[in-house]
Amino acid sequence: MHDEFLCHVTAYGICGGQRVGVPLGTYRAPTLALALWWMRDRAAWMAERLDPQPDDPTFPPHSISPVADTVPDVPSMLRAWCGDSVQQELVAEELAAGKLVRIATSDDTTEYELLAESVDALRMQRTAAVLGISAA
Repeated sequence: MHDEFLCHVTAYGICGGQRVGVPLGTYRAPTLALALWWMRDRAAWMAERLDPQPDDPTFPPHSISPVADTVPDVPSMLRAWCGDSVQQELVAEELAAGKLVRIATSDDTTEYELLAESVDALRMQRTAAVLGISAA
C-alpha cells in the first residue's frame, strides 16, 4: 500500500505560440483518502471559478457571458467527475497500486489537469534508476 501522494492541478494554454502550464496548486497528501479529497476539492474549485453563479455579488453586472453551445462544458465535466463514485474508486485503485493518475479535460482555449502519484512509487523508480535496475 502506498501511503503518501503528490497531487497537482495545472491549466495549460497557448501563449506566444508555445504551450504553457500554469500551476494552480500542489498538495502532498499523507493518505489515499486525503489525496482523493484534494483532487475532488480542486476539481470543484475549478468548476466554480469557470462557471460561477451570475447573481454572485462578487462579480460586477454583465461581467459573465455565456459561451457557444459548441464549447465543451468543462465545469460540468469536472462536477460530474467529482460525483462519480465509480470513477473515484478507479482512481483510488490506480493510486493504491502505485500508478500515476491523470484526469484532464479541455475547452476551446485551455486544458485542465489533475495529477496524482504515489511518493513511494517515485522513490522506488529513482532507486531502481540509480541501481541500474530496469523498471519494466
